[in-house]
Amino acid sequence: MPTGIRTDFGAYLRDRRAMVTAPGQPAERRASRRRVPGLRRQELAEAAGISVEYYIRLEQGRAPRPSREVLTALARATGLTTAERDHLFRLAGELPPEPSAPDSMVRPGLLRLLDGLDDTVPVTVHDGKLDVIARNAAATELLGPITGTGRYRRNIVQHGFTAAAHRALGAEGAHRYARWATAELRSAIGRYPDDDHLRSLVQELGANSATFRDHWSQGEVSLGRSGEKHVHHPTRGWLAFQSEMLHDAERDHWVVIYAPIV
Repeated sequence: MPTGIRTDFGAYLRDRRAMVTAPGQPAERRASRRRVPGLRRQELAEAAGISVEYYIRLEQGRAPRPSREVLTALARATGLTTAERDHLFRLAGELPPEPSAPDSMVRPGLLRLLDGLDDTVPVTVHDGKLDVIARNAAATELLGPITGTGRYRRNIVQHGFTAAAHRALGAEGAHRYARWATAELRSAIGRYPDDDHLRSLVQELGANSATFRDHWSQGEVSLGRSGEKHVHHPTRGWLAFQSEMLHDAERDHWVVIYAPIV
């Protein structure tokens, strides 16, 4: 594993430093009365809690690869967005930090897309904890309304072990879904290992479902993001869909599109 950093790391850091508004200076007049735009190296080093000598070597690409703590401090000191912070980590040869929780808000543009597909294609959105956070009218018409009052009523894993899932998917389809959902739950816990909501769901399903206990014991993780799904509609009978899952990594949201197979 390389121990140094790439020169483009230093170049990116210099560019971001130049974009930071200097203390006491209006954003629209960053360069006035100063020989360099943005923060001086010493100012940024102090904001990040590192020595100016070490910071200079980082910009010059002569320092050992910085720790994740230093990268986090640099991102905070330069006011990086999540995407910019992740890019900084990758330039330093590190994986970006995992989010502590999925975003609670769906992007407005995605909501408009769901509305636009109301009459043609069912679409649902669930977060990284496997709770449904949005669906369009076509998805509600196909899958039925979300009912119940329990804390897991919006959870797609919990739904896989209900009688409703067997009615909608049939015995074989329900078995495949339960296996897939269990693997997704294990993957979610791997990403959010300290989340009480997910841990409690595992305990509840383990206590109430022998099928879940059997699938859980297999240790499977994330079995697939694409496949053909057959759903029994109460008035239209069996319908076939190509199901595709698309990931919004920044928010940890999963968009599930049900494209009708005709």
